[in-house]
Amino acid sequence: MRDLNKKLMIEQLDRKFEKLAVLKDLEISPKGWINAIRTGLNMSLVQLAKRLKKTSVSVKEIEQREEDKGITLKKLTEVAEALSCHFVYAFIPKDGSLQKLIDKRANQVAKEIVMRTSHTMKLEGQENTEERLIKAIKDRAEKIKNELPKYLWD
Repeated sequence: MRDLNKKLMIEQLDRKFEKLAVLKDLEISPKGWINAIRTGLNMSLVQLAKRLKKTSVSVKEIEQREEDKGITLKKLTEVAEALSCHFVYAFIPKDGSLQKLIDKRANQVAKEIVMRTSHTMKLEGQENTEERLIKAIKDRAEKIKNELPKYLWD
């Protein structure tokens, strides 16, 4: 990658993702974390409402909004504090790291580019060997990874 700051940023994020990897298969309670923790603590709606300075009806609505995925990060942070918990918010790359995501996408884009060019050359009677195509895809992918162009995500 030409831009050392970008490379460093990706490496730092990937180190953080390594620590979060244990969470990727974590299943959330169907009713949400608020309800799970509150009931796990044997805390009533009224008791949590008192901690939040809200009504029990409001707390039930908050739990419902979390279950429906319509709750704000601000509200989750507020409730976590009332439950004496830390609220953690993160994205975890499906491939495990940003570098793997970049590698995978760069290979896809490189293959598309090389195969388009190869098709044109084939029509002109200048077809490449399979070995040459593989090398061209690999070389193009490396170039794309080093430059990290915006078109990578088109």
